[in-house]
Amino acid sequence: MNIVVCIKQVPDTAEVRINPETNTLMREGVPTIINPYDMHAIEAGLQIRDMIKGKVTVITMGPPQADSALKEAISIGADDAVLLSDRAFAGSDTWATAYTLSKAIAKIGADIIICGKQAIDGDTAQVGPEMAEFLNIPHIAYIRKIEDVKSDSIRVQRLMDEGYDVVESTLPVLLTVVKELNTPRLPSLKGKMAAKKAEIKKLGHKEIGVDEKDTGLKGSPTQVKNIFAPEVRTDRKMLTGTVEEQVNQLIEELKRLRCL
Repeated sequence: MNIVVCIKQVPDTAEVRINPETNTLMREGVPTIINPYDMHAIEAGLQIRDMIKGKVTVITMGPPQADSALKEAISIGADDAVLLSDRAFAGSDTWATAYTLSKAIAKIGADIIICGKQAIDGDTAQVGPEMAEFLNIPHIAYIRKIEDVKSDSIRVQRLMDEGYDVVESTLPVLLTVVKELNTPRLPSLKGKMAAKKAEIKKLGHKEIGVDEKDTGLKGSPTQVKNIFAPEVRTDRKMLTGTVEEQVNQLIEELKRLRCL
């Protein structure tokens, strides 16, 4: 069983900086972490491996320093890691990112692909489903529980607004997971030692068979036209007292603002 977990190294939300020319995130010199939802994806991959045997490969696309995220994943228990790093990939939107990752995964081979439901820097939740479309395989989003895994199928619970659905799919399949799924494990001493010795496989556009015009800014059909920080407002008012008193205060405030 080949399990591929897609992770993303994201800027620490307290240190986000934007390139004013390209309107893309500036990653150089900014503290980074593994996207929190992807930590649950790694744990899901490890649990499936422990259940039915197999191999967990983590993959990410980013600059050379993204290999630190891959080594952290190995310290947690992943078996192998692949870094997609090439200047041609810079500035990719979700379409170009999904296309590039899908080409690499097709080269690696996967029975189950697991992603976090979204990345905290973009919050689009698009890359996972787009990858499944490029690979022409089924996908199930917002997985809250994995009920059963067999050599040719998987049954899961998909989180919905009012409860959950039970969904079964053949393999290969792509899953996106939510934080309710599990509690990520911590790195072990053995894992940390393995991470230090690990050689991260690096692939560029030529190795995965991607034309430069189909990835990066050149291959991105969407462009960010403008980006800005939210306006700081200081006119907030806190309501106090009992619930009834707060409701009355709110009604009076809405009347004052002519909202009622």
